[in-house]
Amino acid sequence: MEKTLVIIKPDAVQRGLVGDIVARLERRGLKLVAMKMMQISKELASKHYAVHVGKPFYDGLVAYITSAPVVVLALEGKRAIEVVRATMGATNPVQAAPGTIRADYAVEIGRNLVHGSDGPETAAFELGLFFGPDEMLSWERATDRWIQE
Repeated sequence: MEKTLVIIKPDAVQRGLVGDIVARLERRGLKLVAMKMMQISKELASKHYAVHVGKPFYDGLVAYITSAPVVVLALEGKRAIEVVRATMGATNPVQAAPGTIRADYAVEIGRNLVHGSDGPETAAFELGLFFGPDEMLSWERATDRWIQE
């Protein structure tokens, strides 16, 4: 099974959307294997967003993600990365498909509510930044046979 990271960003936490976002991801059939609320430090943010160093939006991105609490999730499922990204919608909420998290709740790219890993290598790296190996649970969900073949 594939694992991926989701960050429910400060704007979503401040707006009280955590429960709805988690519910949408679970309803898609993804299994929650870790979750925690935290304040991201500048050090952690700089590691997480290292690929954006030198880009004009980098400083604002780090300032934003460290500005208030976030909720981080580790999700598991077949094609979990693809499922999460489809559920979130396009990075720019104006371009996101109706029914996605970003289309339903956001209007600006700088306040797009959620982050999801963009590939298997990124997911492994990001999960390692936010969760220790003992923080992700391996468990059997009784409904899995009704979700996946």
